[in-house]
This record gives sequence, structure tokens and C-alpha cells, in this order.
Amino acid sequence: MAKITESLEAFYKDKFGSLPEELQQNIGQFNVFRIEDRVRTGTTSPSYIRRDFYKIMLFRGDNVFHYGNKSVPVSGHTLLFFNPLVPYTYDPLSADTGGYFCVFRDEFFKENLRLNLTTLPLFAAGAQPVFGLDAAMTAEVTGIFEKIIKEFDSDYIYKYELIRNYVSELIYLAMKLQPVDRYLEQTDAAARITAVFMELLERQFPIETISQRFELRSPKVMAERLSVHVNYLNRAIKKTTGRTTTDLIFERLTAEAKALLRHTSWNIAEISYVLGFEDQAHFNNFFRKQTAINPSDFRQV
Repeated sequence: MAKITESLEAFYKDKFGSLPEELQQNIGQFNVFRIEDRVRTGTTSPSYIRRDFYKIMLFRGDNVFHYGNKSVPVSGHTLLFFNPLVPYTYDPLSADTGGYFCVFRDEFFKENLRLNLTTLPLFAAGAQPVFGLDAAMTAEVTGIFEKIIKEFDSDYIYKYELIRNYVSELIYLAMKLQPVDRYLEQTDAAARITAVFMELLERQFPIETISQRFELRSPKVMAERLSVHVNYLNRAIKKTTGRTTTDLIFERLTAEAKALLRHTSWNIAEISYVLGFEDQAHFNNFFRKQTAINPSDFRQV
């Protein structure tokens, strides 16, 4: 089954085959890379999924970055921010692409009580954190990334304190800039959102214990989790599948209900609970409406 979220551990394993020693020791919630090195290894274009970590990138070249349901073309030198709330990807990189990026978890800043990433506009769900840089700003941001790399490769005992300061400098510099306001009309935006929706829906199954519960049951809740408006989600799914969001949720819910009734010894009240119903009566009414048969009768077939 396709992933809906990539963890920092999975990022390292997918790209390098193992976890860095510092991450294994739980002190290295941060890393920094040169994009040129990534291009040479051939591991450059991420899947369109969420990550459970933050990323800041200084990108050199021409490309299109896809945030949620928006596509932003970039050219020259661009400073970009990515956060765990929004799925993203970008088009394949050309050989002359360059720049830097760093990845880190929220825990990396826990010791800095003045900087709460979740409250910053750069990392808000609806933000468009893409900034075109002029020559002077490019030189300044490049210098910061080079200092980060220098400290990261050093044995200085307080190097992460310095790195936190440099990353904070990148963040505050960006908040003084004007975001890029050019957008492309995504011809495949509906397909992207539908694919992520289906992965998120499917990820909740199978239900294997009575401590699990299916909670993302409504289009509104699903849209909130995907950081899009519910009307946009409904239109995208209708356009892509010809069906409604509710139809797809109910179809998957019914399939799981049938599996639990047929292949477990749980009583119907327990099945009602794990499927997210308030009580058994609501589940009975739902199942009968979807299948024209009562759950207890279905179990005996």
C-alpha cells in the first residue's frame, strides 16, 4: 500500500539505506544536503505525500513545485519552505540544478522557547512559502547554508546550538520577503488530491483490534487532514472518479464492516464502535441502507 506520510527515518532509509548514527542516538533531528549531490545519486524527486518533518530549500534552476492543490513555477534562485501539514512534490530535476536543503523535526527547536514552528506563517497550512531571491539575498542565504554545512561537519560540542541559530536566521529573513505570487493551473490537481485522499482512507484499514477506531469518516474531516477546503475535495473527487466523497467513504466502510462480521468473533456492538458509530443502532441502520440486510442476518449467510 502506498505511503501517505514519509517519516524522517523512512527518508534516510529510502535515500541512504540506513539511519545516520546521530539520528540513531536520538540527537540528530537535523541534516543538511547539497542538491547537486542528490542529483548525482538519482534520488531527487519526492513522491506526492506528506512528511513528518520540516524542510528548507535554497533551489537554483527552473522547476515547478506542487504544494497541496497549487503549483508554483520557479526560476533562478528560490527559497522554499515545506511543513508536515501539506503534501508536496516537484518536477524531475535537470542536471544543472543546484542549491541546498536541510531537514529537521519540530523537536529540533524544542529547546528554543522563543521559536514555535507551528505558529509561524511560513509553516501554516495555507501558506505559500516560496520566495524568489535577488543576487544580494542569494549570496546571504548561500552563506548561511555554507555555515550550516561547516558546523554540521565539525566536532564542535555546541554545533547544534549554532545551527539552530542559522536556521532561525533563514526563517526570519524569509518572513521579511514577498512570496512568489505566480501559480500554474494544475491539470492534474484533482488527481493528486484524489490519490492522497484514497491513500489516507485506505491507511485506516484493516481494523485488527478493538482498540482501533475508524475516525476520518466525513468529507469535512478528511479535507481538514489534507489541508484543503471540503468543497475543493468534493469537486476533485467528483471530477476524477465521477462519485461523491461520501460514496467512497461509505463504500470502504461497508467493505470493512462485512469483513469484520464475517471474519471476526467480535459482537456487533464492538464492530459498531471500531467503525466509528455512536451506537449499534446507528450501525445497523447504516449497514441495512448500504446492503439491504441487517448485520446479524449478514453474519449468518
